[in-house]
Amino acid sequence: MSSAGKWYFKKAELAQGAWDIHVDPQNPPVAGWKFTGLRVGTLSQGAALSLPSDSNERIIFALEGEEFLVEYEHNGASSNQVLRGRKSVFHGPSDCIYLPINTSASITGVGRIAVGETPASVAKEVCFTRKEDVSVTLRGAGRETRQVHNLGMPETLDADRMIVCEVIVPAGNWSGSPSHKHDAYIAGKESNLEEIYYFESAVTRGATTPKTSSPFGYFRGTSADSRPYDVNEEIHSGDVALVPYGWHGPAAAGPGYDLYFFNVMAGPDPERAWNATDHPDQAWIRDTWQSQQTDPRLPYGA
Repeated sequence: MSSAGKWYFKKAELAQGAWDIHVDPQNPPVAGWKFTGLRVGTLSQGAALSLPSDSNERIIFALEGEEFLVEYEHNGASSNQVLRGRKSVFHGPSDCIYLPINTSASITGVGRIAVGETPASVAKEVCFTRKEDVSVTLRGAGRETRQVHNLGMPETLDADRMIVCEVIVPAGNWSGSPSHKHDAYIAGKESNLEEIYYFESAVTRGATTPKTSSPFGYFRGTSADSRPYDVNEEIHSGDVALVPYGWHGPAAAGPGYDLYFFNVMAGPDPERAWNATDHPDQAWIRDTWQSQQTDPRLPYGA
């Protein structure tokens, strides 16, 4: 079902079948969306979530939960992989597994899992990454410090089209600043990539709050040319933002509340690269990081 011009979806708006969230690039929620997909699912004891053998390459990991089993069939052979999870998205990386095109899978366990997916044409190899081996980096400085889990960047995963990462923004900090875009292919300078943001928010570490606390943040996106794009939303857990083109960022964590998001990126470029152009009015912000310290609250680990 298409909803032209709608780029932000509140929790449960994208529920489909057994999935809490399903952004399907073959049957997208917005007309013209075609390069990236997302699934988020909740599993209870004895239940399973299934992934079909199709033209999507996928990465699977735990959002929350101790352990999951991924049973998959690739090139006529059946195999399985245990994925160790985590207490929450704010407790360091989890194990993850990359499954190439034409690979079916069944996932069991107790908790919540995420699946990033992108239509692809080249069959790569199955790749399992232990949580201890996930590349974790800190970007920015001061109030623009954020933590990045490089699950499937061009330098960390041999995928065909997919580029994926997780970002942790501690309370009161900003991510995606300066605002930037990747909607035109300029070799070595800018990529043309759709992008999905899946958000979660929680009371910051060490804080105690009344039961009425409602974790939140903010996300901004604006047009960079004649194509309309305008998103200015309060973020809550389970929300999804789609970035088809245009300037996007910053994403801000509310005071007292940590922010998490999972990004899925892909596009039509001849190379798999993540190159972005900073908004000309905001690019100077990068220079201020030279005189600031990295936020001492990071990194968040287990």
